[in-house]
Amino acid sequence: MEGTVFTPSLEGMKHVKSENGVILTKPFLDVCKLILPVLDKFGAAMTLVKSDIGGNITRLENKYSSDPSKYEHLYSMVQVEVEKKTAKESSSCTNGLLWLTRAMDFLVELFKNLLEHPDWAMSQACTDSYEKTLKKWHGWLASSSFKVAMKLAPDRKKFMEVIAGTGDINTDMAKFCAEFSPFLAENHNFLASVGLDDMKAS
Repeated sequence: MEGTVFTPSLEGMKHVKSENGVILTKPFLDVCKLILPVLDKFGAAMTLVKSDIGGNITRLENKYSSDPSKYEHLYSMVQVEVEKKTAKESSSCTNGLLWLTRAMDFLVELFKNLLEHPDWAMSQACTDSYEKTLKKWHGWLASSSFKVAMKLAPDRKKFMEVIAGTGDINTDMAKFCAEFSPFLAENHNFLASVGLDDMKAS
């Protein structure tokens, strides 16, 4: 693997915003997709998270593909649903973007934990990230499933070796967190501005 597992997403992030600073749908979703190989290296522990992220990317991609010029900007599909009063439906793109952003919050927090707490086991890093991000939005069932999954977290040292490839993994991981976090914050700010950032899992 040339570079680290983060190399493709770091390259992709350069194209997420238009010249006038608007988040573009396809480049943003592409960066999210480029993080999925990192989750593969977690094995069974991240199966739930990966399928959730993948499903939400597909939902948003399908909407984008239905009219690429209309949905070129990421928030345009939310605005259409807000106007139609369908944004709060569980199958909405608004819901998809919200949960995709939350799952990415969890991953960024996890990567930060791996950088900041070299003494933590992988399961501790995962659990702490979960409690800071997704837990408050999950019901009992999702929360219980997550706790079980975290027991399957891989050995930290092996995981770091696998994702490092030929690059400097700590530098790339820190760069990913620093550069991707502002996009997630922008998503939350936009969703909050239309009153949709606090939807919980059913």
